[in-house]
Amino acid sequence: MSVIDCDQHLFETPDLWRRYSTTRDASLALSLDTDRLGHTWLTWQGGRIAPAFHQIPGDTESIGRQMTRIRRGEPAEISYDEATPAEYTDPAARLAHLDRQEVDAAWLFPNYGLLWERALRSDLHATKLNMEAWNRWAVEVAQQGRGRLLPVAHLTLRDPAWLDEQLATLAAAGIRTAMVAPALVGGRRLSHPDLDPVWAAFEHHGVSPLFHVSDVERPFADAWVDDDPDPGNPVLGSVFLSLAPALALADLAVHGVFERHPGLRIGVIELSAIWVPMFLLTLDGGFDFHARFNGAPLTELPLRPSEYIRRQVRVAAFSYERPDRLIERAGELFMFCSDYPHSEGTDTALDDYRRACPGAADPVTSPALFGGNAAWLTGA
Repeated sequence: MSVIDCDQHLFETPDLWRRYSTTRDASLALSLDTDRLGHTWLTWQGGRIAPAFHQIPGDTESIGRQMTRIRRGEPAEISYDEATPAEYTDPAARLAHLDRQEVDAAWLFPNYGLLWERALRSDLHATKLNMEAWNRWAVEVAQQGRGRLLPVAHLTLRDPAWLDEQLATLAAAGIRTAMVAPALVGGRRLSHPDLDPVWAAFEHHGVSPLFHVSDVERPFADAWVDDDPDPGNPVLGSVFLSLAPALALADLAVHGVFERHPGLRIGVIELSAIWVPMFLLTLDGGFDFHARFNGAPLTELPLRPSEYIRRQVRVAAFSYERPDRLIERAGELFMFCSDYPHSEGTDTALDDYRRACPGAADPVTSPALFGGNAAWLTGA
């Protein structure tokens, strides 16, 4: 059976956005730039968005040490280029690394693409330009990956016509997944009638939207985190990691988007999974209570809201979340993931699953978990 890791990251090179942008708009491209102390930053038009940390799987404390040196005004211990192995950025090196990981294929999300979307939210043109740059690179990675490297596109829903063009190009290149924000779109809920053409486009082109942890518009007011020293990753954002995807999925279910678009398939990645069983219960319970209280349901649906989730959504579950137990409570909705090479991720995912859940840690006995659900999301 094939083992598909649904959550790996391919790091952007310092000039990727400029190299893959149109010449006339190169000034709007993101970049990685190094300051006089040797610290590298993700920047846009000279402004700093976030530090470009050296990442070691399983060593989150190393990020804290780097952050401390930045706050103290101390020089970097090692240069970004020296600290970034080839398998973090180079498709050929990543292919070889998949063999060492005993993984047949991996979805490759951007790395710095997780950090900049909210910072550029006031400039839609620049947002689209930098997403296009990653998407052009993703097409090349897919060609080099020989069916094993499965790059994830990066899209915004704010321009439906542009989105449709991007989806057509991506689908023609064999890219079947795209990261989108589980957030309001220009102040409109995801189920708003104005956005119905967006979901029709995903369905038509056979591309699955994926919700992944990233710095996008939050489901709660920024005032809740206005004292946090890490605006891109505030502590309350970690506590309520599941709030954004749960809200987005509930909205799509109870307003009939899944009913109108039965071919729409959505993945939830690195936003935890342990919440799913309770969510399915409260989703149906809240929908039923509202219908009784108001004398009619919000939307006439032939299926229970939770049935649409089970039919059209799959969720990445880390080994420590005990996906074997989640499957018992919610069904075969979950996917194998490593978050490699992030510090909060792992380079030994298969062994981690074997230790954590021996009853569901075999790709032969748990094919949906270890590859089947990921393959299904890509239309296989």
